[in-house]
Amino acid sequence: MKTLLNTLYVQTQGALLRLDHDTLKVEVEGQTRLQVPLHHLGSLVLFGDVILTPALLGRCAADGRTVAWFSAHGRFQARVEGPVSGNVLLRRAQHAALDDPDRPREIARHLVAGKLRNLRTVLLRGAREADTPAAALPLSQAAGHLAELLRELPRASHLEEVRGLEGDASRRYFAAFPHLLRGEGEVFTFRGRNRRPPLDPVNALLSFLYALLLHDCVGALQGVGLDPQVGFLHALRPGRPALGLDLMEELRPILGDRLALTLLNRRQLTEKDFDRRPGGAVLLNEAGRKKVLVAYQERKQQEVTHPFLEQKAPLGLVPHLQARLLARHLRGELAAYPPYLHH
Repeated sequence: MKTLLNTLYVQTQGALLRLDHDTLKVEVEGQTRLQVPLHHLGSLVLFGDVILTPALLGRCAADGRTVAWFSAHGRFQARVEGPVSGNVLLRRAQHAALDDPDRPREIARHLVAGKLRNLRTVLLRGAREADTPAAALPLSQAAGHLAELLRELPRASHLEEVRGLEGDASRRYFAAFPHLLRGEGEVFTFRGRNRRPPLDPVNALLSFLYALLLHDCVGALQGVGLDPQVGFLHALRPGRPALGLDLMEELRPILGDRLALTLLNRRQLTEKDFDRRPGGAVLLNEAGRKKVLVAYQERKQQEVTHPFLEQKAPLGLVPHLQARLLARHLRGELAAYPPYLHH
């Protein structure tokens, strides 16, 4: 189980990763900087000018170990995996669910319900920790709006209505997000969600964390044999991991937003950790990414009690547990997909 959590992140430019029997070695300017038994690693994530030998890439593919490439500034570029594994009957059930006139809406409804409940958890926690009642008010009001949208979800009769409620919830949530930032005007400002490219440090951090989370969700789906491109909430597009995006929605507030707020509010990240590019783009630099990667891995190691399974597990295993629950639902073993609700 722990090997699922062990992702090796390499962002040292010019680093060479090679295979030495059953050991992965990382060399920089001819010097070995790291040695780790290959079986301890679940995936490799590489940033920028990092070299991987063909022998190591082939071994990773053969073992089912994914390798993902990001640009030096954290934009996802490519992912390599080995032969497709998993029960073909599960994938047939997945495609059959997509063709059903009702099931995509019902699965999407549960995914969105999980997301909205976790967004409310973030807002209500922020309201409890606010310095004054006036500071807590906009967070409590936004949480109230999300509660109203949750009550509307069961009445949504079409998939587009579910998507519309999810979009409305995201807009209301991010409108209140600045009130979650302590001393927001002093260090970082947030005037709404933007991306491709992000235009401020807060959006740059959120986009980077979401990219890491999507990588983990796609890997979790592949691990149980589901097709990451065949989703229910997100529309199908060539090359788009729609089901990975589906699975990520309920986990964004917990593994993305809460971690971003911790890093910003505790001043673990400063303006020096971001680069401003021509045209207005703002991106994490190498030092900033290193801080975020360490914090992300530590966050994944935190133990939680899964509310549906009633078992303790590291937070980093939640995407894998949710992927298995979704597979059980598609196979007809569960009447409905139970989203992960964080407490």
